[in-house]
Amino acid sequence: MSEVRIAAEPRTEFGKGAARRARRAGKIPAVLYGHGTDPRHITLPGHDLMLALTTPNVLLRVGGVGRDNLALPKSVQRDPIKGFLEHVDLLVVKKGEKVAVEIAVNLTGDIAPGGVLTQELVSVEVQAEATAIPEGVEHSVEGLEVGANVAAGDLKLPEGVELLTDPETLILSISAERVAEEVEAAEEAEEAPAEVPAAEAAEGGESAEGGESGKSGE
Repeated sequence: MSEVRIAAEPRTEFGKGAARRARRAGKIPAVLYGHGTDPRHITLPGHDLMLALTTPNVLLRVGGVGRDNLALPKSVQRDPIKGFLEHVDLLVVKKGEKVAVEIAVNLTGDIAPGGVLTQELVSVEVQAEATAIPEGVEHSVEGLEVGANVAAGDLKLPEGVELLTDPETLILSISAERVAEEVEAAEEAEEAPAEVPAAEAAEGGESAEGGESGKSGE
């Protein structure tokens, strides 16, 4: 995995107001921590950070605050509506050190005709050297027929990468088109609000009217 160099600046102001001012200036608040050192509060150039984060599990070489540090983004906070970066936690790592990360499961190929593919899990947790984290793992579904299942243990990981997700965890399944449609219809029926048939509603109305008439007659 290649490293992305990024220049940091120490943060001297804290709080929501200071964070907003930093973002308006094109800088993203962050904290650099790990390996027994005190957390360092920094800001990073927003555009450079945004580009770097397009690579899954990107390894950053953070400079500008003492000696350079290799770091992995462990928590990326974004605005829930607009999606812009708000804050990033960076974990300091060392070359040769193994870290636990999530990597994407990318499917390739086409299944056999008559089947429907359902992907139950889009990522798995693995352990790998900090400088050799794969962006993802590919798995071919070419020719898979109805009834086929793929578990996490079936994935072929690069050398030196260890699976942490339970090997029995289901990644994908292939079901018949008709069965898949019936399952989907059943799920939609469960979600839909219950409707009272028109005939029953009419009978209920007549009963109510009859009851009121009886009372008035008394």
